[in-house]
Amino acid sequence: QVQLVESGGGLVQAGGSLRLLCAASGQPFNSNAMGWFRQAPGKERGLVAALPSTSKGAIYAASVSGRFTMARGNASNTVYLQMNNLKPEDTAIYYCANARGTWSTQGTGFDSWGQGTQVTVSS
Repeated sequence: QVQLVESGGGLVQAGGSLRLLCAASGQPFNSNAMGWFRQAPGKERGLVAALPSTSKGAIYAASVSGRFTMARGNASNTVYLQMNNLKPEDTAIYYCANARGTWSTQGTGFDSWGQGTQVTVSS
């Protein structure tokens, strides 16, 4: 059973930065891709960024491209999401997820999820 734990959320002013960290545990840890998703109040959960296990480059939602960076952390089985130039519309609960097999940017295939971390951006 894979467990994912997010950390690093909080309250920040518009224009500020936050870094979210996701740590995966459990054996065996099989990953074809890891992703960050977010859900704002009254909205559906959607992909923020996804990092295939065989790639060094992540895929980003258009709304965050150029501001957010997803990459592998220094510790094994960790990924982070560096969020710069944050906007009030980035306010949401951010979730880390893992896909063991085939996956899509619509979120299919991601079968392990963290509990989420709140990011609030004030104007």
